[in-house]
Amino acid sequence: MPNICAISVGKVKTIRSGNENPSQEIFSAIHKLPISTLDNPQSVHLHHLGVDGDEQANLKVHGGIDKAVYAYPAEHYLFWNECLVKEKRMSSHQELTFGSFGENLTTAGLLETEVFIGDIWQIGLTALQVTQFREPCFKFNIKMNYSGAAKKMAQTGYSGWYLKVLEQGMIMAGDQIQVTPGKRLLLIASQSQAFYQRSGQAQLDF
Repeated sequence: MPNICAISVGKVKTIRSGNENPSQEIFSAIHKLPISTLDNPQSVHLHHLGVDGDEQANLKVHGGIDKAVYAYPAEHYLFWNECLVKEKRMSSHQELTFGSFGENLTTAGLLETEVFIGDIWQIGLTALQVTQFREPCFKFNIKMNYSGAAKKMAQTGYSGWYLKVLEQGMIMAGDQIQVTPGKRLLLIASQSQAFYQRSGQAQLDF
């Protein structure tokens, strides 16, 4: 059964600042760190606006009721580790830690090709609903120190997805995810592919 590998949170901070023009400062909470892992499964409160202790810098694109929680498959980490080593953005001795994509929930056993918008997740006493794919942006490029990161996410469809919180409660790493199918009209992978084809690669450049 699918499960949670880690729960991560982050605070808003400057991720890039203009040396000459202060208005070029860019803020984000994409830098997230695990607070509950399989090695240290701490209980964390999940409320209607997300995980306790988590923040978002731009509520127009992240956060709010419909994007309260961001989930990303642990299965994609190997791909990104190899990609960043190949692009010389990381040494072969390094590995990305859970939370590296700005996700709140790092999951195992669910991929974009299996997750539908409208699916409901029961995690203990909490309930969440899948709402949409994560649209990659230039802040992801900054976070990865790789100008092709957003484009690569769109090309592969390794986007992850957002969820809204239907029932608040406590969750922890190791909890199983019971999926109740919704109408199953639109896969996350299909939504991601449509975005990539519509937007064009040039718009994803850093």
